[in-house]
Amino acid sequence: MTHGDSAGPVCSLKFVTLLVVLGPELLFLGAGVQLQENGYNGLLVAINPQVSEDQKLIPNIKEMITEASYYLFNATKRRVFFRNIKILIPATWKANNYSKVKQESYEKANVIVTDWYGAHGDDPYTLQYRGCGKEGKYIHFTLDFLLNDDLTAVYGSRGRVFVHEWAHLRWGVFDEYNNEKPFYVNGQNQIKVTRCSSDITGIFLCERGPCPQENCIISKILQEGCMFIYNSTQNATASIMFMQSLSSVVEFCNASTHNQEAPNLQNQMCSLRSTWDVITDSDDFNNSFPMKGTELPPPPTFSLIQAGDKVVCLVLDVSSKMAKADRFLQLQQAAEFYLMQIVEIHTFVGIASFNSKGTIRAQLHQINNDDDRKLLVSYLPTTVSAEAETSICSGLKKGFEMVEKLNGKAFGSVMILVTSGDDEHVTNCFLTVLSSGSTIHTIALGSSAVKNLEELSHLTGGLKFFVPDKSNSNSMLDAFSRISSGTGDIFQQHIQLESIGEYVKRHHQLKNTVTVDHSVGNDTTFLVTWQTSGPPEIVLFDPNGRKYYTDDFTTNLAFRTARLWIPGTAKPGLWTYTLNNTHHSPQALKVTVTSGASRSAVPPATVEAFVERDSTHFPHPVTIYAIVRKGFYPILNATVTATVESETADPVTLKLFDDGAGADVIKNDGIYSRYFFSFAVNGRYSLKVHVNHSPSISALAHSIPGSHAMYVPGYITNGNIQMNAPRKSVGRREEEQKWGFSRISSGGSFFVLGVPADPHPDVFPPCKIIDLEAVKSEEEVTLSWTAPGGDFDQGQANSYEIRVSKSLQNIQDDFNNAILVNTSKLNPQQAGTKEIFTFSSELFTNGLEHQPDGETQKSLRIYVAIRAVDRNSLKSAVSNVAQASLLIPPNSAPVFARDDFMLKGVLTAMGFIGIICLIIVVTHCVLNRKTRADKKENETKLL
Repeated sequence: MTHGDSAGPVCSLKFVTLLVVLGPELLFLGAGVQLQENGYNGLLVAINPQVSEDQKLIPNIKEMITEASYYLFNATKRRVFFRNIKILIPATWKANNYSKVKQESYEKANVIVTDWYGAHGDDPYTLQYRGCGKEGKYIHFTLDFLLNDDLTAVYGSRGRVFVHEWAHLRWGVFDEYNNEKPFYVNGQNQIKVTRCSSDITGIFLCERGPCPQENCIISKILQEGCMFIYNSTQNATASIMFMQSLSSVVEFCNASTHNQEAPNLQNQMCSLRSTWDVITDSDDFNNSFPMKGTELPPPPTFSLIQAGDKVVCLVLDVSSKMAKADRFLQLQQAAEFYLMQIVEIHTFVGIASFNSKGTIRAQLHQINNDDDRKLLVSYLPTTVSAEAETSICSGLKKGFEMVEKLNGKAFGSVMILVTSGDDEHVTNCFLTVLSSGSTIHTIALGSSAVKNLEELSHLTGGLKFFVPDKSNSNSMLDAFSRISSGTGDIFQQHIQLESIGEYVKRHHQLKNTVTVDHSVGNDTTFLVTWQTSGPPEIVLFDPNGRKYYTDDFTTNLAFRTARLWIPGTAKPGLWTYTLNNTHHSPQALKVTVTSGASRSAVPPATVEAFVERDSTHFPHPVTIYAIVRKGFYPILNATVTATVESETADPVTLKLFDDGAGADVIKNDGIYSRYFFSFAVNGRYSLKVHVNHSPSISALAHSIPGSHAMYVPGYITNGNIQMNAPRKSVGRREEEQKWGFSRISSGGSFFVLGVPADPHPDVFPPCKIIDLEAVKSEEEVTLSWTAPGGDFDQGQANSYEIRVSKSLQNIQDDFNNAILVNTSKLNPQQAGTKEIFTFSSELFTNGLEHQPDGETQKSLRIYVAIRAVDRNSLKSAVSNVAQASLLIPPNSAPVFARDDFMLKGVLTAMGFIGIICLIIVVTHCVLNRKTRADKKENETKLL
């Protein structure tokens, strides 16, 4: 979770007071990066375990962040710098007196270093999945970027690049360049290069050298072989989010230097605000002041940390409350599966249980083979106690005791805490938990579990799960399947392929198929669980038609589980299973399938599911995310479905989208999103995400998503063109996806408060439109956008309100007074549908000022925004602003501003009337003169 997210139920005032008394260091344990007295503490850099040990890597990381600290300090006008940094060394590297890991892990890192390259080679990038002003997920550097000094000519110094990416990660600003739209037509109908600020200079370069703009851009199309090369020496000081590689660039674009017309993500996502405006509006700046004086801040300090032995303790509730609603049976089934299949080899595992007191059931034992796993399973509790009281602190204390016998301290250990108890004294051990250096994953069972249980996870950086009291729910198994060692080594982890649970009537069947794709297949296991008496009749077909029966499964009648392990690599394709309920009454039958990577060099497809915040208050929605990728490549066109379960209501399923609309910020980045607001009750909700991908649909994107530091192809130095080395492009080997793939992942839990008990009126407006685009063609302007729903991104809006202005600022600040477009014939479609609407530009030229452009033509620049309205007149936020340039024929009369139109129109009309009157008078005089002349001529003839 990010620093601005809600932390769920707040702990007591007594606990907060104790934290302050104990010292500030404890406040930062498990809390991520914190700003204290202008310095950032707790920044975590993690090196992927697949990266080979290199003696230059650590010094280069230190040098990069040290340079970045001073550059950031000056760029933020003496506001912030980096104080304390931790570098997580892979366990695969040789031990070198590194400090012991506490609650840090690869999966929690702010910055990751890998040896995996994308289609854009060594581009540093930040994965941003939320909107403007919101924190990103992580910064990514390749090994080559950190070791190859030649790349500084391409991206700039590493410290400057780090600040560029830090602004993405911490403050949620976006890039000010656009490789897809490298130029645009400005308000004067001039073709401009997309940049910020506009003062940055350069020249167009054709295949044969420098060339005029008209040779590169023909009919507004950039010709092949053309590019824009910047001068290496500039006077412009902004902007870091455009081109930090320029030596003159030392600040972010502000209100005076920001280019609002440039078609970049910063303008689109942040409603035309400058990066500096967004940054200064952040919590970091609102809660701090510039440092006084002229002295520089101290250089950053670095701690090198490394994980030791992997240690896990199961801390299990055995109070009488666990006997309710199959809670204890589900715990036994999931714990057995975790020990037999999920927990990684060479891990030390111990088991403790608790009711009002804690008990050690199994001291730490290292898993080296299946016999070790079976031994640990034998120590799992088999009965619940008669005591209803629970003492979570007593159970955790026993877990810490076990770990301390092995290492002297609990640093780096993991506690998996499962409870249904309402222990009001749980806050008594919060300080012990914090100082232990252990990470606690919590699994709450039923509605009776203590309300602030999740605070243990929040304070230690652990995961949190909720298991409702429903016998057909697979949430317990999903939770245990999600918990990994956190090392970041996907090749050592198990991936969930299937998770299903259904009530099956007597002599009825549960039948389904599960896909084993080419990227997985090692250590594949099928787990079947049931509720009562003996196992169901099981028939499993592999893709070649081989049958496996109930007798082929390893059965545990006490825990009511049947497990089949496939030796070697499971055959890729469709596996079909049938469970026949032979019991005399209906019962819940469940199936879980896990597998591991089939090859060490090819990462399997994965899904990571999570919610934006730990808790929400009605009517504010929860945003659900699912990152679907293969290595770091996003997987597109997947069918991603979220299932949300509460304690009492039926599960709610909704489809997630990667369409760049609604809750989804960026299209085709492999991050699927959706708003969830179908709150039935107050309390905990559980999330699970299911991914299916058809083999007939293209899967991988051609580039890695995220906000990238700009690749600079070359510079103009002293009038000479100096080109950089061509960008390294690592081609992707497209493999035949004959069977597609499926993935399952738990997304943890979240808490909802304030849900009214009685029916309530509509309080959910349409969501903001974030992908509005405008295209000028002939005498029309065509708008396109993705339809929102009547309720956020679901359903159908009732109408659209489209307005046009000549001023960017006016439409942003005073949308209601901009010119209203007639949309009476525009009927909103279902959410997610592409909307297209065209209106005549002539209808609005009379309301906008003209701007001359050279001697032959004139142009107008219009700005358009839209908002949706539902049936109850609830309105969405105003969309992003789109823009279009309108050309006026050279002989056309000038177009006046709307404010002066009435007066100038009247004056013009009066002028026309005066001219007509003058013509009549002159004509009359001429005719009279001619009449008199004719009369005189006739008289002369008579004489």
